[in-house]
Amino acid sequence: MSLRDGIDNFYERLVVDAIDATRLDSDTTDFLTDVMCVALNRLPTRYYRHSIDMMFYLGDDELKGMKQKSLAAVKEARDFVESHQRN
Repeated sequence: MSLRDGIDNFYERLVVDAIDATRLDSDTTDFLTDVMCVALNRLPTRYYRHSIDMMFYLGDDELKGMKQKSLAAVKEARDFVESHQRN
């Protein structure tokens, strides 16, 4: 096991949740992967080692704010990816 295997970015989970909440039937996996990359690049990182630690130390208001930022980043990323698609 490498050092990297035990570390995750909490925003990844929130962005996936936001993508799931805004997903359209016409969305392809490639499109959604691009949306996820763009959204994550626009958000700060929030690394954690154990998910239980993240949930214990994260306040309700902070989590709510992170979810709102994630949803906004996904909506902006969708617009960006749609406007920059190659034909």
